Amino acid sequence: MKITAQQVNELRKATGAGMMDCKKALMESEGDMEKAIDYLRKKGQKVAAKRADREASEGVVLAKVSDDKTFGAVVMINCETDFVAKNQDFIDFVNSIIDLAVAEKVQTKEDLLNATLDGRKVEETLIDKTGVIGEKIELGDYQSITAESVYAYIHPGNRIATIAGLNKSGSEFAELGHDVVMQIAAMAPVALNKDDVSEEIIQREIEIGKEQARQDGKPEAMLEKIAMGKLNKFFKENTLLNQAFIKDSKKSISQYLQEADKDLTVTAFKRLALS
Repeated sequence: MKITAQQVNELRKATGAGMMDCKKALMESEGDMEKAIDYLRKKGQKVAAKRADREASEGVVLAKVSDDKTFGAVVMINCETDFVAKNQDFIDFVNSIIDLAVAEKVQTKEDLLNATLDGRKVEETLIDKTGVIGEKIELGDYQSITAESVYAYIHPGNRIATIAGLNKSGSEFAELGHDVVMQIAAMAPVALNKDDVSEEIIQREIEIGKEQARQDGKPEAMLEKIAMGKLNKFFKENTLLNQAFIKDSKKSISQYLQEADKDLTVTAFKRLALS
């Protein structure tokens, strides 16, 4: 059966698959476009199964807020190579996912996998993309925030993206909101303030502090006190509201916000980054 170039191009536009893959799919499906699409999707599932044990450590990380600025999301879609991560078609694909997430105010990673994109579940489109690209493609992480106002930042290169919520809204807070999400990208805080630091992290830092003091030859009776001092320093350096503001190290983020409004604070933040 003769397959025309027009048929191949039509299938390419519909699926994004390579020219030879499209031609083969049409030949196997005797020119039936729907069957050819199904053929390529099944091929995607086969590729996904073969590459399931591969490490997908590259990818694209994007963040976006809703038009009313009360909802924000950040997504990480992983692939295997930097070559794919920098491909504009792949970046556009990730953009379509974050656009969907924000438009529908998707709350969780599981909800996003089950959301519908172009008539297919996002989970299925990831498998389809694996078949087209030939690499393992997966949803690495997804986080969202709802607040009075939400701000987003994507670091150049699409490897780090952040979102943060403030307890107040208004155009007068736009610059502050942008500064906060840039701070989060640059300084990678572990929590909002010391009360939000997990007990696991606290105990780990105490043990590290004790061991450091022990190696410095400090007496055993002093180790706990020294470790607590180091812990307080850890809180100051690693919790967002207590961190020194990167644009003016003489003030903390909390002080910077309160200069604009004494009640202004950050309610939540999320940061996703490729290692």
